[in-house]
Amino acid sequence: MNRSRRLKSERPIAIDLFAGAGGLTEGLKWAGFRVVGAVEKDPIARLVYSINHPEVSHVWEAIEQTPPDRAMYELGLDPGDLDLLAGCPPCQGFSRVRTLNKATAVEDQRNGLIFYFLAFVEVLRPKALMLENVPSLAKDARFQAFLRRLADLGYYVGKDSMDILDAANFGVPQRRKRLLLMTSRLKRIPFAPVVSDRVTVRQAIGGLKSPPDSGDPLHDLPERRSARVLRMIKNIPSNGGSRRDLPHSLRLACHERTDGFSDVYGRMSWDDVAPTITAGCYHPSKGRFLHPEQHRTITMREAALLQGFPSTYTFPTEIGKVRIASLIGNALPPPFVMHQAKMIRDVLASASIMEHDVRDKPIARVTVPVGG
Repeated sequence: MNRSRRLKSERPIAIDLFAGAGGLTEGLKWAGFRVVGAVEKDPIARLVYSINHPEVSHVWEAIEQTPPDRAMYELGLDPGDLDLLAGCPPCQGFSRVRTLNKATAVEDQRNGLIFYFLAFVEVLRPKALMLENVPSLAKDARFQAFLRRLADLGYYVGKDSMDILDAANFGVPQRRKRLLLMTSRLKRIPFAPVVSDRVTVRQAIGGLKSPPDSGDPLHDLPERRSARVLRMIKNIPSNGGSRRDLPHSLRLACHERTDGFSDVYGRMSWDDVAPTITAGCYHPSKGRFLHPEQHRTITMREAALLQGFPSTYTFPTEIGKVRIASLIGNALPPPFVMHQAKMIRDVLASASIMEHDVRDKPIARVTVPVGG
């Protein structure tokens, strides 16, 4: 008897690996999936995830300590029952900034986490997969080995099963280029068509009340700047101005010696999408994170909205602004996930070949490289 009969009688089911604050889960839910389990190592991220997704009763800790067969048993699944396995393995080791800083990407221990994702594939044999990461992952030898093993397991892995997509083309009010792999057993999954109209900064945050008197604790979190930095901010032109517009007397010495990253101490533009929201979005020295008009960086609520989270999404202020910014900046934008996940849902609903039986096949074991 199929132990997952109860789960399969409802919406298509998914597991979210490396769940973070829950942006991926939010987007999957919007697309019609029921997320039945999640894995997240960081306890604060798990707290935020559980607050916003209390119906996901199985939230396991570090993926290194979560055997896939245990997860399958606790969920009452058999191999082949799971509709979608999705996740974004931590990608800092592959990031452009790390490689620019002469850190060798393949030596970062986090890069081996894609093989833990593969271990879940080996055991659960999900009908479809979604993996998101930084574009530079595509060139890494480990990722190529990962793809070869997926092909061995019967997943369609062609050039058209992955692409580098800009989230701004899918309803997210920011530029964010990411590598996306979507595949299923023996069948291609097309990517979502581009949304015709981009969501601008004005549309995303223009209607908010000004902090610190909005009544939203996340929006009203205070910021503290030195008198000199505040004077700089006040002299940067509104609606897209940058530090290059400042008189030399107000520029920081480090900016005079080098161009550095040109977007730092820059304002967002009202009628364009925002730059990529990162974990440093709380500080003007980390990027173009100044409000288009007000003399401050964007608030954490504004950052969350620009990342595509709904206005009701909860980030407890007691965990602190730095941790909140990290959770938001590292999240997957829910609208981007939703548009792509709908394509997966539609393929699963129409493809009878998804039902070929894998339950009698032996459960393989993946050897995860020591040290990542």
